[in-house]
Amino acid sequence: MTAQLAHGMFTIERRYDASPDRVFHAWSDPIAFRRWFVEAPGATVHEWRHEFRVGGSGGGRYRFGGEENDIGFNDTVFLDIVENRRIILSYVMDRELGNERRRDSASLATIELVADGAGTRLIYTEQGAYFGEDGGAHIPLREEGCAEMLENLARELESRK
Repeated sequence: MTAQLAHGMFTIERRYDASPDRVFHAWSDPIAFRRWFVEAPGATVHEWRHEFRVGGSGGGRYRFGGEENDIGFNDTVFLDIVENRRIILSYVMDRELGNERRRDSASLATIELVADGAGTRLIYTEQGAYFGEDGGAHIPLREEGCAEMLENLARELESRK
């Protein structure tokens, strides 16, 4: 079957009972970021890096459940960072199943932090090209995964009050 290409965009808004500097710190600090971004229950982290600066790279190699030999790759480049206000990054996701590695997606993500009383409103917008035999089926799955990621961030912020 020929791989399909689908373009998509989604936005997720989430409010946190934490100041913009605390939310920004959870993204910028390599230890905090790893804790909520990749160390979910059932995850195995094989490699990880987080060079949080404009032009810096992040990502790694990991397994989030599934088959033992189903390995995911995330390669990120930080394009724009405004402390406590904005992060813009690009990333690709690949999957390796056995000896075959394939590209799942290439995305541009914007994270906006807006003060909201004593808390922060986070606006996550992703624009992407999603590959695979199922074409556009990746888009709602990615949105769901990003919503789960932002829920992990909520737990991180709550546990570190």
